[in-house]
Amino acid sequence: MVPAGVEDLIGGGHEVLIERGAGLGSGIADDAYTNVGGRLVDGPDEVWSAADLIVKVKEPIAPEWPRMRAGQTLFTYFHLAASRELTDAMLKTGSTCFAYETVDVPGSGLILLEPMSEVAGRMAVQEGAYHLELPYGGNGVLLGGVPGVEPGKVLILGGGTVGTEAARMAAGLGAQVVVLDINLERLRWLSYVLPPNVQLVHSSPYAIKQHLPTTDLLVGAVLVKGARAPMLVRRADLVNMKQGAVIVDVAVDQGGCIETVRPTTHENPTFVVDGVVHYCVANMPGAVPRTSTFALTAATKPWVERLAKHGARAVIETDESFRGAASVVAGKLTDPAVAASFGVDYVSPLEALTA
Repeated sequence: MVPAGVEDLIGGGHEVLIERGAGLGSGIADDAYTNVGGRLVDGPDEVWSAADLIVKVKEPIAPEWPRMRAGQTLFTYFHLAASRELTDAMLKTGSTCFAYETVDVPGSGLILLEPMSEVAGRMAVQEGAYHLELPYGGNGVLLGGVPGVEPGKVLILGGGTVGTEAARMAAGLGAQVVVLDINLERLRWLSYVLPPNVQLVHSSPYAIKQHLPTTDLLVGAVLVKGARAPMLVRRADLVNMKQGAVIVDVAVDQGGCIETVRPTTHENPTFVVDGVVHYCVANMPGAVPRTSTFALTAATKPWVERLAKHGARAVIETDESFRGAASVVAGKLTDPAVAASFGVDYVSPLEALTA
């Protein structure tokens, strides 16, 4: 939450608690919040115990689970389909969880996933280019090449927001870029908005295997709303890739679309499997918190205000987009995609309210 959001919420009659120092990583000092009426508290315990609505960026981590309580509402990215442990923990709390990544507005799409997808897509190429350098385990290829030397090749799986932004960045560097997607209409649209050095190919297992041997940077950019990402590249396929090639799987938040990926951190971002460097940081935008914070909160602020004003029950009953984003309601699983990922039962959000 940026100071402008705090000011608007207070103007709407709400009290806003901010953990002391919470904004420092994004370049926001404590007094920027107090100057607009926010109340600083000294630690997470007071925030969790006093607040009816918790606004975060990432899913609750294990130390936060015991702080959650029945009747409380959380609004954040959850990616529940990637973690049965997290899903079970949220159910036990009795709270109601709305997931940023599944707020779907008819005609506009997943508007709260969009800003972080834009950041992650651009960063995928930036980080991939960095880790292609020989000192970081890469094959020593400069993506843009130089006169007399051909550029590197970037293969992007998925032509959504992440894939589109990755293609823009890679093409801007002068790389050879190939985007694979199963949606022909999306590929037609991309042909109008992406530069000529981007090749657009209908995706299939055969097409992926044809391109892997010549790829320097592979970007996983696949999304299935609320569900685990489909597995598009198997470990056996890595033997066909160049030694020192780099994989950046942005889909790692949803389990990854490459079999060999596992979540990593900014402190230890990479590992190597069969000679291929894997960059799988589960919160890539966290490396650029100033940009990410302001991009995300510009999108989320109106939704936070609506949720604070009306409450969880009312928005589930009256707002289709909020209803579709309700992953857990009063301790009951309400997201069919998450339920399908784990082979468990679910109820609709309205049924959960009735229960």
